[in-house]
Amino acid sequence: MRLVEDTQFQLGQVPIEEIRFNPKSRDDIPAVLRGLQGLYMDDTARTKIFEILEKRLLPDTDLQRGRPGMSLWRIFVLGVLKMAIDCDFDRLGNLAARHSDVRMMLGHSEFGDDTTYHVQTLVDNVSLLTEEVLEEISEAVVACGHRELGVSPGDPLRCRVDSSVAKAHVDWPTDVGLLWDAVHCMVREAHRACNAPEIPGWRKHKCLANKVQELYYSVRTRRQWRDTTKVKRYLALCRTLVLRAEASVDTLKAAGIPHDKVLHYLGHAQRQVDQVHRRLILGEVIPHEEKVFSIHESHVQWKNKGKAGVQAELGMMVTSMEDQHQFIVQHEVVRKGVDSDMIVPFMERAKRRNPSLVSCSMDRGFYSPSNRERLDELLDLNAMPKKGGRTKEDKEREQAPDFVEARRQHPAIESAINNLNQRGLSLIRTHGEEGFVRTVALVVVATNVHRLGLILRNKERRKIRWHAARKRAA
Repeated sequence: MRLVEDTQFQLGQVPIEEIRFNPKSRDDIPAVLRGLQGLYMDDTARTKIFEILEKRLLPDTDLQRGRPGMSLWRIFVLGVLKMAIDCDFDRLGNLAARHSDVRMMLGHSEFGDDTTYHVQTLVDNVSLLTEEVLEEISEAVVACGHRELGVSPGDPLRCRVDSSVAKAHVDWPTDVGLLWDAVHCMVREAHRACNAPEIPGWRKHKCLANKVQELYYSVRTRRQWRDTTKVKRYLALCRTLVLRAEASVDTLKAAGIPHDKVLHYLGHAQRQVDQVHRRLILGEVIPHEEKVFSIHESHVQWKNKGKAGVQAELGMMVTSMEDQHQFIVQHEVVRKGVDSDMIVPFMERAKRRNPSLVSCSMDRGFYSPSNRERLDELLDLNAMPKKGGRTKEDKEREQAPDFVEARRQHPAIESAINNLNQRGLSLIRTHGEEGFVRTVALVVVATNVHRLGLILRNKERRKIRWHAARKRAA
């Protein structure tokens, strides 16, 4: 049994709309809680968000039977709060248990309510917020923010687009290091799979892993790679364990015992043995498309945006669109291709979602002749500079007043990207591609909620100053 919101008030519970925050506080927590309160007090936004949560997360849930679960409002509050202050689940659990404002926003009573949240409970419940759910909620948050600013639904939107790398939580990849990761995990999973049916070969799995680690430490640096004798010893032991794992997989398969994890890491180990041998023994250059940059996070990509002093970034590219009111109206995780390959589909989706989108600025990296032609059809003003040499017509186009003004406003997207990084986009710690994409979507929602909170807080500050000035004048 899980409810969207617990409507049964407890003794001492403060209604969400009556919670008071310090408008002079510059901390992130009051700002994001004020944004959540603004969503709750806006009837249109609250109804829309509750409908999305109930439809997507409770499609077949019986509201009358089963154990009471965490309400969907609390899940939403905890997920947004986690990303808004970029904390881990341990700190989130402590805030939910000890921070009075957070507990009031969650609907807990000020006394007599000792509800706490275990870390795994938080992980399991926040993970229910999928990318699709969060994208729909983000639209409702942006619409609420526009209403607070007095923006009508048909008012023109002038946006700016740029991409950045959301880094994954992985170590710097080397082929010898990836081989150690693969063999170590292969030995561990082989022992687990073969332990219950007592299949021989892995009783000394800890000793085998330690031997591999010892040989890895002897070849893990660039200087140590020159000693091919040590590299060959390292490869010989890894090959022996790979052959043993192949035999164990055949035995497990014949016995009908699950062996998917062993097979997964076995494939990685076989590839890395081959690549280390080819590069360090035979002196070959491994093509980029054959390389894997993480054994555990297969979605990680090697991204080099040409930043000074940065060799490369390991993660996935995220394209963000910000409107003139500083809300992120759309984002996309780029799984394949470069900026120029995805900008047209990205803009077409943005146009369908926001028909009032009239202009957009972007960098030269998005340019191609076909992209410019299609974007000119979609937008009244396509402020995308041409890459390479410019003709007389190109110069006249880029010197037009509207184009110049859009380009002048474009650097503000860097501030938006920095804001996203402050909310957790700079380093995604969630495991797997699905978790990576879900976390990016939650970062966007948290950023928009925080922006809404700042708008409401600034309104309260102006009201306080107005009353103070009126009192002084009297």
